[in-house]
Amino acid sequence: MGSKNKLKRFKENETFPNVIQPTRDDLVNANFNLKGNWATNFFKNENPLVLELGCGKGEYSVALAKRYPNKNFIGIDIKGARFWRGAKTAVAENIENVAFLRTQIELVDHAFAENEVDEIWITFPDPQIKYKRTKHRMTNTEFLMRYKKILKPEGIVNLKTDSEFMHGYTLGLLHGEGHEVLYANNDIYRQEGSPSEVTSIQTYYESQYLEQNKPITYIRFKIK
Repeated sequence: MGSKNKLKRFKENETFPNVIQPTRDDLVNANFNLKGNWATNFFKNENPLVLELGCGKGEYSVALAKRYPNKNFIGIDIKGARFWRGAKTAVAENIENVAFLRTQIELVDHAFAENEVDEIWITFPDPQIKYKRTKHRMTNTEFLMRYKKILKPEGIVNLKTDSEFMHGYTLGLLHGEGHEVLYANNDIYRQEGSPSEVTSIQTYYESQYLEQNKPITYIRFKIK
């Protein structure tokens, strides 16, 4: 994407009512007034709150919002030029139960209060296979502790990935640390019994992976 196009998208994001772009300082210094107040101040209802971490173009967040009108969804990504697509679609189609937050995933516990979130989706994250990149792996112990902080006690995490490495790593970690694996499947489109919200919603990249016959994996779990 050219820098001119990016700038245009950044400018347009600023006009969208469903895009929130706090500064890192505001988040770290507890000056972000939506923390703990997403239901009352932003969505203006008490519906369950669901996050998609690393939402990319925002397709999954938008599709989930359409499928579950009685839940609120927030797609989170640092790349605003990417989720511009999802934000624009939601505005054009008048989908009011989805928003987009531009920030780093490492700051998620600064953007949401304890027990504020009902569910988390992690869709096709970078598996960060090299050992020195493990600190960026979105299901490592540090990230799980951040999620636990903001999730309700019975909160759920969903991991959907084309990376068999990421699937195996996460499953091993969950079992090793005593978390509760509710469901795991290493090939959701070829094995029966996959939850419909996992197979009925596909991102652009996911459909490409399927064309290449790559298995798509899924884990649903609770952090203990």
